[in-house]
Amino acid sequence: MANSLTPQLKEVQHPIWVSVSGAAKLGGVQGKTIRRAIKSDPNLRYKIVKNRYQIELGSIIRFLHKNTKLKNKLNDSGLGQYVTGWKGQKEKEKEKEKKIDK
Repeated sequence: MANSLTPQLKEVQHPIWVSVSGAAKLGGVQGKTIRRAIKSDPNLRYKIVKNRYQIELGSIIRFLHKNTKLKNKLNDSGLGQYVTGWKGQKEKEKEKEKKIDK
């Protein structure tokens, strides 16, 4: 059963595939972190093309949101610098406001 705070995953028709170094730059982390994620996280979608990893962008963003330290790096040094609010964060904030109102 899925966590109520976890957004429902929908099938993307045209996923964006990025290299390990590209994913690291977008995430504000090192390539070693991305390679470690490939080895440890079974939910991370990747494929191998000409002996190179290609990682689906949505799955790497979900992975980086699982860990607070990685989430902070994403927001401070990575793609989060250009995003005003993540979809899941808005839902969490609304739930917090509901709890406070009660």
